[in-house]
Amino acid sequence: MSKSTLSVLLTALIAAFVHQTHAGDTAPADLDVRERYQLEEARSPVRESTGWRTPKRILVVGSFPQLITQLQAIAPGVEFVTATSSAAAAGKASDVDAVIGACTPEVLAAGRAIRWIQTYSAGVENCIAIPAVREREIVVTNMQRISGPVMAEHVLAMVLAFTRGLDVFIPAQSKRVWRRDAAEGRMTSVRGKTMLVVGLGGIGSEVARLAHAAGMRVIATRASGRTGPDYVSYVGLPDELLKLASEADVVVNTAPLTAQTTGVFDAEFFAKMKRSAYFINVGRGKSVVTSALVDALTSGAIAGAGLDVTDPEPLPAEHPLWRVPNLIVTPHVANDSDLGFGAQAEVIKENTRRYVTGERMLSVVDVTRGY
Repeated sequence: MSKSTLSVLLTALIAAFVHQTHAGDTAPADLDVRERYQLEEARSPVRESTGWRTPKRILVVGSFPQLITQLQAIAPGVEFVTATSSAAAAGKASDVDAVIGACTPEVLAAGRAIRWIQTYSAGVENCIAIPAVREREIVVTNMQRISGPVMAEHVLAMVLAFTRGLDVFIPAQSKRVWRRDAAEGRMTSVRGKTMLVVGLGGIGSEVARLAHAAGMRVIATRASGRTGPDYVSYVGLPDELLKLASEADVVVNTAPLTAQTTGVFDAEFFAKMKRSAYFINVGRGKSVVTSALVDALTSGAIAGAGLDVTDPEPLPAEHPLWRVPNLIVTPHVANDSDLGFGAQAEVIKENTRRYVTGERMLSVVDVTRGY
C-alpha cells in the first residue's frame, strides 16, 4: 500500500475527534505570537542578561528570503547576514551578535560576540551541551509548543495503526491476501483505555488533548510539578513512572533528552508495562535502551512499539530493530506537515523584535534543566 493510501485510512479514523479537538483552536489574527501559541515569556528582559547590547549583525542560517525581508522591516538598524547551512555559518559568524538556525561548536568558536541563539526545533540537547553556551551565558530560545499539534496527530496515527490492525492488514494487502484473522485479538477500541504521556510539556499536552478527545483516560508525568490541563486526570512526578506505566494501555514519550531521561525506558520499565500495551516514542531515541526494547518486543513483553526516533539514527539496515515483530518505524518525520514554516517564522520575528529592543524573550531554554 502506498503512503498516500495509508494516510487516507488514518485520516478517516481520526478525522472526527481531530476536528473536535481543534475546532475553535484557530486564534484571531490580532492575537500576538505569545497568546496564539501559548508560549512562555522570560521573567526578566534580555537587556539584563550578560553581555547584551543592541545587535548590529544577526546571522540567519537557511534560505528564507521572505523572512529576511520581514526581519529587516522589524529591525531596520540590524544587518542580517545569511548562510546556506550550519557548516557554512561558521565562516560568517566572526562579528555577529546573534544566530538564528544554528548552534554548533564551530559557529560559537568563530562568533565570540554571539549572545543569543534561536533554534528551529524544540530539541536543544546538542546545543546546550556546548561548553560555550554556559560559559558565556548565551541566551538560547527554541520552538517549544510549535510542533505539538502535528506531532500529536502522528502519535495517534501510530496508536490507531496498532489497535485497528493496519500494521498487519497493509502488508497483507501488498501480498494480495484477504485475511480477516490476521489481527485476531488485536482489534481494540481506544475509547476507555489509559494513555500515559511521559513529559507533559508543549508536545505532551497536545498528545494528551487529542487522546482525551478520542475518549481515552490520560495520565502523565512531568519534572516541573503536578499541575496539568483539565483533560489530564493525574499528573505524577518522574519517580512515579514505573507505577503509572503499569496502569497504561499506551505509553507515549514526548520528554526532552536530559541526564534524567537518558536510558529511562529500560528493561525494568518494559517489564512493568502490560503485555497488551503499546510504547510510542516521538521524544528522543537515547531515552530508550534499544536492546531492552528489542527484547521486550521479541519476547512479547509488550504488544508493540511505534518509533519516530531511534538510537542510533538513522537506523542502520542491519540493526536488530528492523527484524523485531510488532514495530512501526518512521524516519523522524513526526514534525513534518503541509503547514510549512509559518509558525516558526512568527516566533523568529517576534523574538528578534524583542531581542533588539531588550524585552522579555519567548521560549527561553533553561540550560540547567535541559529544556
